[in-house]
Amino acid sequence: MDRGTVGSAQSGRLLVEVRQEGPSAVVTPAGELDHHTADLLREPLEDCLAKGLNRLVIDCSRLEFCDSTGLNVLLGARLKAEAAGGGVHLVGMQPVVARVFEITGADAVFAVHDTLEAALADDSG
Repeated sequence: MDRGTVGSAQSGRLLVEVRQEGPSAVVTPAGELDHHTADLLREPLEDCLAKGLNRLVIDCSRLEFCDSTGLNVLLGARLKAEAAGGGVHLVGMQPVVARVFEITGADAVFAVHDTLEAALADDSG
């Protein structure tokens, strides 16, 4: 697999690492995803899509918090990725983050996986 690093962004409460693995961009946000940090995730996701990486795997294992603004960033990325023939796969959500997706029903519109390996092996989107 290609494990080239695409980039990273950081600001106090959120660090976002991006790398490419085969046809997928693996995006790992660490910290709190909220109104104040949402652009730190939105920009790398949009960069990936602009580069033709329309299969986005979001590794949520280090995401400690996600509010509605963060959820909207992921939903927006999903729409753009699907329009380009790809999709968004979520991996390893912590219970507090998973609960936001359950309450809003957003877990039904994403491919959700327990492990990064499972998300990378899933050939949908």
